[in-house]
Amino acid sequence: MDERILDPDGARERLAAWKGRIDKLAADTKSMSEQMQELRIVANDPERMAEVTIDSTGSLVALRLTDRIDRVTPDVVASTIMATLRAARRQLADKSQQIIADTMGTESAAARAIAESVGRHLGTEP
Repeated sequence: MDERILDPDGARERLAAWKGRIDKLAADTKSMSEQMQELRIVANDPERMAEVTIDSTGSLVALRLTDRIDRVTPDVVASTIMATLRAARRQLADKSQQIIADTMGTESAAARAIAESVGRHLGTEP
């Protein structure tokens, strides 16, 4: 039989270490979540026809069009908006991945699972 199992002091130390790891994971997860919820991305197309703003979920929260849209067809305006929205979501995914790496690291299973989920949600995962 493993003597460590019967050692009350050793068991307390292992439980304290385990609790410390869980407490750190909870604090890191809370910090990551707060930072990600605050994210807002503003992106412009190269021709400066459209500016999109998305929130932390990748949802469009603002759209600004310039008078440059008068020089192109509505189809071009629509495709420009959609392309700019995709670019903003890629930026959001990149910033989210950086926050995950900074707060939780890149080695933990939890961090990898969260990063994969963010990529799937934003449609940026290969």
